[in-house]
Amino acid sequence: MLLKPELQQAIVDCGFEHPSDVQQKCIPESILGVDVLCQAVSGMGKTAVFVLTVLQCIDKDPLPVSAMILCHNRELAYQIKGEFDRMSRYMKELRTSVIYGGEPLAGHQKLFKDPARTPHIVVGTPGRVLALTKDKTLPTKNIKMFILDECDRVLESVSMRADIQRIFKETPVTKQVMMFTATLSNDIKMTCRKFMQNPREILIENDRQLTLHGLKQYYVKLDEKEKISKLMDLIDQLQFNQVIIFVKSVKHAMKLAEILVKNAIPSKAIHREVPQEERIKIYEGFKQFKHRILVATEIFGRGIDIEKINIVFNYDMPDSADSYLHRVGRAGRFGTKGLAITFSSSDEDKTVLDEIQKRFEVKIEELPTTIDSTTYMNN
Repeated sequence: MLLKPELQQAIVDCGFEHPSDVQQKCIPESILGVDVLCQAVSGMGKTAVFVLTVLQCIDKDPLPVSAMILCHNRELAYQIKGEFDRMSRYMKELRTSVIYGGEPLAGHQKLFKDPARTPHIVVGTPGRVLALTKDKTLPTKNIKMFILDECDRVLESVSMRADIQRIFKETPVTKQVMMFTATLSNDIKMTCRKFMQNPREILIENDRQLTLHGLKQYYVKLDEKEKISKLMDLIDQLQFNQVIIFVKSVKHAMKLAEILVKNAIPSKAIHREVPQEERIKIYEGFKQFKHRILVATEIFGRGIDIEKINIVFNYDMPDSADSYLHRVGRAGRFGTKGLAITFSSSDEDKTVLDEIQKRFEVKIEELPTTIDSTTYMNN
C-alpha cells in the first residue's frame, strides 16, 4: 500500500500483520483522494481504513483542521480519537482532538483559539461541531477530508442529518468525502451519494454476506418475568471474557445492573443519563478489562470495539434487523469466535427474530441445554 514508514511501524507495533478484505479494497482507493462509500461487516477494521488514509494523506506540515470525522455518539468519537493516537505515535507534530457535547463549550472554544493547541484532525459529534462552526470558532476552510462513520445512523436521524448538511456547506467544495457503515438501505445510499462526487463504492451486494461466521447465535423463548433468573443462570453457567447485555431503555439498564450487583454479579450500566465523564470512565474500564459485564442501551450498539467481548445478550429484543446486526457485531470481531443469545418473550419479539433470519439468511436456533465453550471462546 506504500504507506509512510511511520505508519507502517505503528501498524507493526499494534500487532497487525495482514489487512482485512475491506482494508485491502478500500485503503488503496482512499489514498488516491477519490470519494468513497464503504460498507463492510462489523469488526473488520473500517476505522483503520479512514484513520490510515487521513494519516497517509495529511500534509507534512498540516494546516489547522485539515480533516474532520463525524460520528453519532461520544464513546465512538472518543474511540476513533484513540485509534488516531495509536496510529500516529511516530508523527509527533500531529495534533488530534475529540469534541462532543456534555463538556463545557468554552473549553472547546479555547482549544481553537490557541495556535499551539489547534488540532489538525478533529473527531466529533454533529451537535457540538456545528455549534463551534456556527460561532466561527472552528475553522473549516482547510478541510481536505470529510468523513462520516456509521453514516446510516448519522443520516437516518433528521436532526443529525440537518446538522451534517450545515457543517458540510461550510467546508470547501474540493474536499474528499468518505462514508463508512455495516448496514446501508437504498434510501440512505441515495442520500450518501448526494454528498459525493463519483464515489468509489465498496458495497456488500447481499445481506447474507453481513453474517459473522465465527458467531454462534441462539434465542431463548421465555416470559418477561423469567428473563432475570435466566440471565443470571447463563452468566453463571457460561465461560466468558467480557459480556455486553443490551436492554431497550435507560430504566431497564439501571434496574438490571442494580439487580446483578445485588446478586454478586459485578456489572456497570451505560446509557445517555450517565454523566459524560463517567461514561468515558466506564468505557475505558471495560476496554482495560477492569469490568467484565456491561449493561447497555442502544447507545453502545454500534461501532464500539472492545476486543475481549465474546458474549452478547439481547435481554430486550432490538427494534430492527439492522440494530440486531450491530449489537451482535460487538462479539466475534475481526473473524474471531463469539456467542449471541437473544431473549424472545412476545409475538413482536418473534416477528423481529423472523425478520433477522430472513434478511441475513441465518438460522438462529433455540439455545441448547449445554454449549461447548470451544465453539465461542478463542484459544
